[in-house]
Amino acid sequence: MPELPEVETTRRGIDPHAVDRCIERVIVRNAQLRWPIEDALPALAAGQRIRRTRRRAKYLLIDLDRHTLMVHLGMSGSLRIMPASTPPLFHDHVDIVLSDGNCLRYNDPRRFGSLHLLTSDDHALLRHLGPEPLSSDFDGVWLYEAARGRKAAVKQFLMDGRIVVGVGNIYANEALFMAGIRPTRSAGKISLQRYQRLAEAVKVLLAAAIERGGTTLRDFVGGDGKPGYFAQELRVYGRGGQLCRGCSERLQEIRLGNRSSVFCPACQR
Repeated sequence: MPELPEVETTRRGIDPHAVDRCIERVIVRNAQLRWPIEDALPALAAGQRIRRTRRRAKYLLIDLDRHTLMVHLGMSGSLRIMPASTPPLFHDHVDIVLSDGNCLRYNDPRRFGSLHLLTSDDHALLRHLGPEPLSSDFDGVWLYEAARGRKAAVKQFLMDGRIVVGVGNIYANEALFMAGIRPTRSAGKISLQRYQRLAEAVKVLLAAAIERGGTTLRDFVGGDGKPGYFAQELRVYGRGGQLCRGCSERLQEIRLGNRSSVFCPACQR
């Protein structure tokens, strides 16, 4: 699933090609995404100019004159810039056709993504989100205070969007390894010092992943059509049963909820 670095990579890829362009029309080939695209969206978006792009959590926000297009890439979605004349593929569900002859093309084989037209950021999907992990609002003190009294595993706590946004399965595995914290530890029993290490690990990993264009595991490509390269630097995710690159202990893979968790029993306590 595209996580925060992949969404930010997509935003950076489309931004120079989209901002200040006018939307000529929106072509919806298949409206049946996770939430059906509203019938009125193409007519409302047409004629508006793209003022800026931004990101909130894993949502890509495209600000127009009077509305905001909110895009979620789901599990397999991508939003890419290309000539509008490019013949669509089977899973190319939406084209946002721009005034310069290009389009933003939304492709989503699994159709778990979504496209909404907002009049403000006060939307149910955005309303209760936690702080951005790369902002000054997120640090070890915030994690420590939010974790008090919580019995849930720290990995599930870290992936809770009400605690911090955009930290999905890949980066939660990697951050916990970098901080030396076992993913099954109870969130409420971790010290402030260890949470400070964890918050710093989250920031370092996400910043590095963004600089490398995200993590390409299956379907993801950025807004410019290029894959991400951070997968080459993963230390634990997807490496269950292999040797730890830090101590040569064999990595263990377990299930937490419906997610796979990989950790080193020697490096993570």
